[in-house]
Amino acid sequence: MNKTISKDSRKKSLSEAFVNSFGGYPVGYGLGIVILPLSMGWIQEDPLIANLAITFVYASVSFVRSYVLRRVFEKFGIEDNFIKLGMKLIKKIIKNDKSFDKDLIRMVK
Repeated sequence: MNKTISKDSRKKSLSEAFVNSFGGYPVGYGLGIVILPLSMGWIQEDPLIANLAITFVYASVSFVRSYVLRRVFEKFGIEDNFIKLGMKLIKKIIKNDKSFDKDLIRMVK
């Protein structure tokens, strides 16, 4: 059982960290919408235990999100593709915007 461990490139690490960080915001926001209203009464009764439980939930979700993203990056061999895809998307939007303007001009004439 000889496994070779590949070294992550800097671009891959940067891309993964970017997706993990900015992907965590909507997850945390959604989790807050669910968790905080449910724990309103509990926070007033026992703030220490409630805060520990809420922190545990956030940490667990963050751990699972990080693990899943790491597996996705490893499975699909994603390197700097998110940066390239973002640039392609912007170019496509600009290109479609120009063609939309041309179509609009043709319709007006």
